[in-house]
Amino acid sequence: MDIDELRTRFEDYCDRYQTISMRREEGILEITLGTDGGPLQWGRLPHAELEEAFLNIGRDRHNQIVIMTGTGEEFSGPVAEPASNRAAHRQTPDEWAELGWESNRLLTNLLAIDVPMISAVNGPATRHAELPVMCDIVLAAETATFQDSAHFAGGLVPGDGVHVVFPMVMGLNRGRYFLLTGQVLDASEALEAGLVNEVLPRDKLMPRAWELARKIMQQPEMNRRYARILLTEQLRRRMTELLPYGLALEGLAITR
Repeated sequence: MDIDELRTRFEDYCDRYQTISMRREEGILEITLGTDGGPLQWGRLPHAELEEAFLNIGRDRHNQIVIMTGTGEEFSGPVAEPASNRAAHRQTPDEWAELGWESNRLLTNLLAIDVPMISAVNGPATRHAELPVMCDIVLAAETATFQDSAHFAGGLVPGDGVHVVFPMVMGLNRGRYFLLTGQVLDASEALEAGLVNEVLPRDKLMPRAWELARKIMQQPEMNRRYARILLTEQLRRRMTELLPYGLALEGLAITR
């Protein structure tokens, strides 16, 4: 067998997903999240698709930089139902075994992408806001907001990675407050809290993301890859240590 036949190729996965569109120019991969032509509506389908997409993106060595953004006026939604709707979260142990497995790989596959990642948060990120925050450079439109509406505020133990990302990025006390209260941070507050690096007018967001990507592309490939590996190592170690524990506690609280 030719070794090239073993490689993951862009054409094998670029059109595979319903909630992720992709385009690549000169090694810069742009992925846009969305549902039926509008903003991403979180659910089992995007959860499963992102887990596999991150794996394929990381296995394709022709991807040199990744830009992640959303469709329309929002990055991800909708705001989750309040904690009183606990019955909606009940799962059997077998159901949670599958979803928990997928949740683990969703974040570890993202961190296994060994090229720089830029997120361009085009609007409110109320579901899984940790995904753009885990990128190396985080840009936000002036209309962007950040909230963890789906975990503690929505009746779940905040155990599938948010318990690692937000306290680590924001500081322990601010991160715990953010998770326990369902706090909504606007773009300027997110900048002050350390969640984002730049706040821009919406029409300047993607041009700035591509400008930064092209600037990073001026570095030799191994500089780019090894910088990504080095600068995510602390986060990767925290995830390895605490993500399975968090998922176990989250699962204990919802299984029946």
